[in-house]
Amino acid sequence: MFTAWWVWALAGLVFAILEVVAPTYILLGFAIGAGIVSLGLLTGLLGGMAATAYGVAWLIVTFAILSLIAWLALRAVFGKPGGTVQTFEKDIND
Repeated sequence: MFTAWWVWALAGLVFAILEVVAPTYILLGFAIGAGIVSLGLLTGLLGGMAATAYGVAWLIVTFAILSLIAWLALRAVFGKPGGTVQTFEKDIND
């Protein structure tokens, strides 16, 4: 079941929907990772990996690595969550 491209595409879609509900940029990395694995299986780039005895395990490892890379890229682009607190020394009403 995990060697079918549509399972990974569905997982990516679920992660993307959950990211909209809870915007944390963590689930978006998982969605991107699942989407890339889905495209790899659809195009046949990861088909040879899925056909081996440990195919599902290697697909999950590939998904984890791609998700980590996507999360690190998102963190580099969007920065750390939170941010600095802005303080004001002078009030406009003074």
